[in-house]
Amino acid sequence: MKPDLATRTAALEQAAEAGHGRLDPELVGAARAVVGRARERGGLSADHTVAALAGATGSGKSSVLNAVAGAQLAEPGLQRPTTSHALAAVWGDGAEELLDWLDVRRRHEMDPPQAEPSGSRLRRGRVPAGISTGLVLLDLPDHDSVVVEHRVRAERLVERADLLVWVVDPQKYADAALHERYLRPLAGRAEVVVVALNQVDRLTPQDRTAVLADLQRLVAADGLAGARVLAVSARTGEGVDTLRGLLADAARRRQAATTRLAADVKAVAGQVVAACGQAPSARGADRAQGALVDALEDAAGVTTVVAAVRSSARRDAHLATGWPVTRWIAGLRKDPLRRLGLRRDDVRVPVERPDLQHTSLPQARPSVRAATATAVRAYVDEVAGGAPDAWVLTVREKGTRATESLPDALDLAVASTRLEAERRPFWWRAVGVLQWVLLAAAVLGLAWLGVGALLAYFQLPPLLTPDLTLDLTRWGGGTLDVPWPTVLAIGGILAGLLLALVSRGVAAIGARRRAARVRRRLRESVVAVAVEQVRGPVAEELDALATCRAAARTAAA
Repeated sequence: MKPDLATRTAALEQAAEAGHGRLDPELVGAARAVVGRARERGGLSADHTVAALAGATGSGKSSVLNAVAGAQLAEPGLQRPTTSHALAAVWGDGAEELLDWLDVRRRHEMDPPQAEPSGSRLRRGRVPAGISTGLVLLDLPDHDSVVVEHRVRAERLVERADLLVWVVDPQKYADAALHERYLRPLAGRAEVVVVALNQVDRLTPQDRTAVLADLQRLVAADGLAGARVLAVSARTGEGVDTLRGLLADAARRRQAATTRLAADVKAVAGQVVAACGQAPSARGADRAQGALVDALEDAAGVTTVVAAVRSSARRDAHLATGWPVTRWIAGLRKDPLRRLGLRRDDVRVPVERPDLQHTSLPQARPSVRAATATAVRAYVDEVAGGAPDAWVLTVREKGTRATESLPDALDLAVASTRLEAERRPFWWRAVGVLQWVLLAAAVLGLAWLGVGALLAYFQLPPLLTPDLTLDLTRWGGGTLDVPWPTVLAIGGILAGLLLALVSRGVAAIGARRRAARVRRRLRESVVAVAVEQVRGPVAEELDALATCRAAARTAAA
């Protein structure tokens, strides 16, 4: 079902709002003007049809008006321009507000036709039969007047008239200005356009046929195929009854206003649809987002942060599980995360204000910033493919603004991402306790051996030193007695070093896993920045484009 005028008007208004600042300002202005005109006209008299006689200087508009009205309302003159202000012949009451809206001050109220007395032959001066009520017939200023003000008045009334009657003469019916400036812009409005070839009494029958055929061809070429083309002579009255009948029929049906306004809305809406271009591919944004996120990860220093997380995890593990005698050496090296300002215990901002957190990551290199800007432009070009140039420019402007704010947004995303484990692995604590036990055993064994050596040096009675007997017969030997102090000293040291070595390998595996988890979290954070800073604003523009296109299609249906 075709939408009615109210639906078309509302749809065109929505399209104009969505296209504001994006489409050609003249096109948006034309759409809003049509919407305003439709609503203004809808609030005025629906019982009257406004028909306008338009034409060039000398075409005989005033004479045609007098002939149709059957009264000498307009005074045709020889001096050009002949008509400076519009004149209205009004049939029926209640058209005052409508004429005020049209800004027509010269008005003639027409009396209804009177029945003639039986047998009377006195018809001169009486209003001809045919038009009873509901018609406002305008005689417009010349559209080719040398006075600019006259042309402006004529063009304004051409826009507001419900039915247009273009009066042309045999000499200027093919004038390029008439067709290019006035008739072609009315393409698609054939139902409310009548072309009257006046002064046909000056043509021979053969010339009349040729001129009418040529005029019909030109009118069809202007996009007005189906518009009525009449042969009229205001001097002899030829064709006047036909023209009067068309005007009377239009006034009686009261559809010309709606038809004209609907045609205006459809015409402008069609231009908006054409200006909106093709709809961009919905999959383009998903394809382009991957490359954009990769570039933003480089700009955010994700690789540096992940490497710092891995190194920090290995350092923390070494401090917790390494050999106590040498683990302090690792403590002398600054924590990589602390060097980047990403240690939780280094944050000095309120929890409720994460936006105040900043990292110590170095500013992005110019090459990286350029790559980021290039990625944003590539993303915009991909997702806006097929959109009109005006829309693409608007989207690119938003992309450029997003590029300027991306460094701070990415820094905040990195700073607010959880990089450390919520709690230390249990095995770190267990290995740490075991390391101290082994160290204590080694210290005890060394102290035992030292005391024994000291007693031997002073030739004092030795300490009781039990031995650990090792059965080596399985390997082809006998038995071996090793003093327990030696076992404690050497065993504690070797076991601690071996445990530290094994713990380092296990910690390296855990550090890689932790770095992988952090990388996934950081990518999620970067994706969120890409969506908020780039994809979101771009999607808003594309949504506005889709809204504009859909609404314009409804108006132009």
